[in-house]
Amino acid sequence: MSTEVIVSSDSTLPRLRRAATPALFLLLGVVYASWAARLPAIRDALVLDAATLGTVLLGGGIGAVASFPVAAWLVGHYGARRAALMSGLAVLLVLPILAVLPGWGWLMAGMVAYGAATSCFDVSINALGAEQERVIGRSIMSMLHAWFCMGAFIGALLGSAAAGLGLSPLLHLSLVVLVLIVPLGLAYHALPCDAPDVELGKKHFALPHGALIWLGMIAFLGAISEGSLTNWISLYLRDHLYASEAVAPLGYAGFAGAMLVARLVGDRLKERFGAKRLVTHGSALAMFGLGIAILAGNVPVAVLGFVLTGLGVAAIFPCIFSASGKEGPTALAGVATLGYSGSLMGPPMMGYVVHGFGLQAGLIFLGLTSFAMIIAASQTRLLR
Repeated sequence: MSTEVIVSSDSTLPRLRRAATPALFLLLGVVYASWAARLPAIRDALVLDAATLGTVLLGGGIGAVASFPVAAWLVGHYGARRAALMSGLAVLLVLPILAVLPGWGWLMAGMVAYGAATSCFDVSINALGAEQERVIGRSIMSMLHAWFCMGAFIGALLGSAAAGLGLSPLLHLSLVVLVLIVPLGLAYHALPCDAPDVELGKKHFALPHGALIWLGMIAFLGAISEGSLTNWISLYLRDHLYASEAVAPLGYAGFAGAMLVARLVGDRLKERFGAKRLVTHGSALAMFGLGIAILAGNVPVAVLGFVLTGLGVAAIFPCIFSASGKEGPTALAGVATLGYSGSLMGPPMMGYVVHGFGLQAGLIFLGLTSFAMIIAASQTRLLR
């Protein structure tokens, strides 16, 4: 990626250009939360049990894993700016279609497309962020991911409002697309043209190896937790604590809002305490929050548990993407493969656990992934 994408001083950038990359992160957050907010309604319309829903969500993981070589190829041959536009348009095309697919098989196929599109978009915007971080010489990845959380928080609140107003998932998601296509186009035109990436042009994809394995493992485990919670918090509140369809998305809003707050200060915390301590202590806090949600007897206490979990997991992706981005864009794409395959494979894994052992057992499973992250973080030398 050319260093022309971002110049070395934020103060010299026009206002729209400064806002472009954060806007893309915000867009992805709105998409994730909008889909998660209407998942209970789509699940009920198709009469899916937990195991079948888990199988459907597995399609997202398949699409994610299959798409990472494509994502690296797009960035390598067209530059991250054009790759973000192409994959962003694909995301907005697929999103409302998910609301009208007639059966679980069709919905699983739609999830393959959704997983592929969101993963390509995610790699593209994180490549933009990693390059900006490298050029300006300071940590900003946590702040960029805070914009993702802001989008997720907004999307969850809008999803709650849409459900409360009785809007169908199709109408709701179509309105989301109409709104989001505007910032996608503005961001594309605001960013300067970037050259194709020479490294990715020669080598489109490689799985993490050596010291990068531990980063990939943390990304995978963290993404299982974050991705599962994105899809299952609303279902947990609705099915286990009997929240209404309008109230259930507020659990994810609390989770995303807590991540937003944590990521606003994450870069400063990273500079003061180091990435390794941030990931290990955050994982421990996530375990504690999940424990509260598991034992909660009512919705407010469960939401408090998910808020603490959001505070705990907030540092994981910014720290991992920052560390892998310093090793080059191919390393970033490789680590992202494990990370975002986890985020989209986590929900089906959660579904199978829930089907066999119940919703509380599903949260225990996520607590174990947080414990495994503590162990993995202690083994890597790339988290500084």
